[in-house]
Amino acid sequence: MDLRKLKTLIDLVSESNISELEVAEADGKVRIVKAVPQQWHPAMTGQPMSGPGMPMPAGTTAAAGDPAADGAPPDTGHVVKSPMVGTFYRSGSPGSEPFVKVGSPAVEGQPVCIIEAMKIMNEIEADASGTIREILCENGEAVEFGQPLFVIE
Repeated sequence: MDLRKLKTLIDLVSESNISELEVAEADGKVRIVKAVPQQWHPAMTGQPMSGPGMPMPAGTTAAAGDPAADGAPPDTGHVVKSPMVGTFYRSGSPGSEPFVKVGSPAVEGQPVCIIEAMKIMNEIEADASGTIREILCENGEAVEFGQPLFVIE
């Protein structure tokens, strides 16, 4: 099966309500399963429910003077999210320059990273133009569907 056709099928599954797709052709068979994003539960990890630098439970607001309330709001800038589950890579090959660095310009459609999924390298493109303010993943780190990767402002 041709790589473009496979990428189209992956995009179709990720953008639809179906959770699994299996296609058989003369040259082989492919099965694509959409991963369900895992939700983080502080009680399961033994971490405190709130505190400086910790997320607050839904429905609560930060108190005046709270260090978490003093910084910039976390939702400033455009967040580039992972379109799939896989392994995050900042460059096209080991030892080469990363696609983008903090402070570098990003143009809509420009590759910003690669996510490896099922031994296929998928270039992830910026979906907005601006400057890379923050890189939220480490090279070689596993990422989930919908996980924030970059902040562009």
